[in-house]
Amino acid sequence: MTFLQSIEFATEQRDAVLELMQRWTADSTGNGTAQRATMVEDRSVSGRFVLAVWFQSAAAAVENSDRPETGAFAAEFAALCSDGPVFREFELVETYGS
Repeated sequence: MTFLQSIEFATEQRDAVLELMQRWTADSTGNGTAQRATMVEDRSVSGRFVLAVWFQSAAAAVENSDRPETGAFAAEFAALCSDGPVFREFELVETYGS
């Protein structure tokens, strides 16, 4: 079953976060277990974001979290946050539309 992890955070270093995410994506393609990720910014609160990361399963997310590279990324990511990060975990119930 599809598993989604959301990461809520705030930062004044938007460009640095985007650069880190692009680097992480390039470095982890073919190595990690994340299927895709999407980052959105709150339109009413500048600098507040949610990062949604999709995995095949909760076990795949745990496997990804256990990678040493993920720990290094998480530390660098947290240093860029002025609030959070706050992690939440979700199981897919149903998809609507295409």
